[in-house]
Amino acid sequence: MCQQTERRNLTRQGRQPTQARAQERVARILTAARGLIAATGSERLRMSDVAAQAGVPIGSLYQYFPDKAALLRALAEDYMQRIRAGVALLLAEVDSIAAARAALLQAMDGYYALFRAEPVVHDIWCGTQADKLTQAMDLEDSRLNADIVFDCLRRFLPETRHAALRDACLLMVHLLGAAVRMAMLMPQAEGDRLMEDYKALAIGHVERLLAGL
Repeated sequence: MCQQTERRNLTRQGRQPTQARAQERVARILTAARGLIAATGSERLRMSDVAAQAGVPIGSLYQYFPDKAALLRALAEDYMQRIRAGVALLLAEVDSIAAARAALLQAMDGYYALFRAEPVVHDIWCGTQADKLTQAMDLEDSRLNADIVFDCLRRFLPETRHAALRDACLLMVHLLGAAVRMAMLMPQAEGDRLMEDYKALAIGHVERLLAGL
C-alpha cells in the first residue's frame, strides 16, 4: 500500500478526483490529451488546447494537472496500469516452466504491439524523457511488473536462487521497455528483428536460472 501511495504522489501533484463528476472530467481531459498528441505530438501539446478539447475551464485543468509534465505522467500511468493488468492476467494460470515461457513471450509481443498500434504511447514516453518524476515512476512500474513475473516463476526454483531470479525479472522487464522504444525508432522490419533478439536473450537468461545453470 505504501508503494502505491508513493506512486500516486509521483504521478500527479494536483487535486485527486474523488467524486464521480470529477472523475468523469479527468477522464475527458486525458482522452482529449491523447487525441491531441496523436494528431500533433506531445511537443506541441498545449494545456489551453486540452481544456478546449475536453470542454473544461482552464482553471479546472490546472487543478488536476498543475503542468504539462503532470498531464503526461498521468497518461503514461494509465498505459502502465493497463499493461500491468494484462501481464498479471497472462501469468495467473501458469502451472509449468513451458507455460511461463509462452506467457512471457506473449506479454512481450503484446507490449511491442501496443506501441506499434498506438504510436501515441511512444510519443507520450518521449515527451517525458527529461522528467525525473516520470523516470522514478517508470522504475517503480518495472519493479511492480517484475514482482508479478517473479511471483509466477519462484515456485519453479529453490529459495536459495530467488534473489538471482528477482534480479533477472527486473532486468528483463525494465530492459524490455528500452528495447521497444529503440525498435520504434527503426524501420519496422529492423525493429521486429531487434525484438526477436531481445526476447531470445531475456527468456534465455531466465530459463538458464530455472534450469539451475
